[in-house]
Amino acid sequence: MSDTESITKIHELYTRLKEQTARVIVGQSAVMEELVIALLAGGHCLLEGVPGLAKTLMVRTLAQSLSLEFQRIQCTPDLMPADVTGSEMFQSQDVSAGLQFIRGPVFTNILLADEINRTPPRTQSALLEAMQEHQVTVGRQRHALPEPFFVLATQNPIEQEGTYPLPEAQLDRFMFKSRVTYPEREDELKVLLQTTGEAQAEIRPVLTREELLTAMQLVRRVPVSNPVAEYALDVCRATRPDSGQTGELGKFIAEYVAWGAGPRAGQALLLGARARAILHGRFCVEREDVQVLAPSVLRHRIQTRFSADAEGITPDLIIQKIL
Repeated sequence: MSDTESITKIHELYTRLKEQTARVIVGQSAVMEELVIALLAGGHCLLEGVPGLAKTLMVRTLAQSLSLEFQRIQCTPDLMPADVTGSEMFQSQDVSAGLQFIRGPVFTNILLADEINRTPPRTQSALLEAMQEHQVTVGRQRHALPEPFFVLATQNPIEQEGTYPLPEAQLDRFMFKSRVTYPEREDELKVLLQTTGEAQAEIRPVLTREELLTAMQLVRRVPVSNPVAEYALDVCRATRPDSGQTGELGKFIAEYVAWGAGPRAGQALLLGARARAILHGRFCVEREDVQVLAPSVLRHRIQTRFSADAEGITPDLIIQKIL
């Protein structure tokens, strides 16, 4: 099968996937698309939103529609790294008595870290190696994780008491930081009727594990023209106060931004743009793909100054001004 035929097939499968997930998830189409893009690009996603917006349900529904193994971790202040990665335990009754490695929930295809900012940094850092290297090290042994492997984490932006904000190093591991907002009035009415009724929607798998791995390889073969690649680079570099920009935008960034996005942001932006082009049935990346994904790629990679916080200037406003 040629690449053009494969892209057409993936576009058709994505249409069917949206139909399946819409049976459970009402609205939130942009967030669901970002989740699928992150999976195709081999990235991880951080979902931020107030309680009750179906963040956990989105991840579980997506895993069911893709025929992937799913595990969930409820992050709490007493969660230990071994509770995530697994640990070595002494087995005395087995024929081969001795230390044996008991796998933790991280050994799965889709790992949901629910309310990740409620667990201490020691446990948060246990996910760093898994997210970056797709392996965990316990004792002196390295254990490879199954492919594909994705971490989809959620956090509540309202309550800050008893939380541990993610450090910049771990935030940068997430390809997207997606904002889950309140649904529209019509969508919320559908949610009320659907969740309080007797009927329960059944999700049928649309994409197999092998088809997903093939699609992930195809993403990197989608062509990107030099002007589009340079545009993505310019957008990322514009977030840095020391990039040598002049004019009104340069003064704005220097006044309100302390640190900008690094090279990993550009990689995520182009990979996401390639994946979005495939989902929409196109055979090349357009500027629109970069513009649509820029907020989710950059918002958690921009550190604002106190002056920005005092004047209510958020990373999203800075990104929109850059675009």
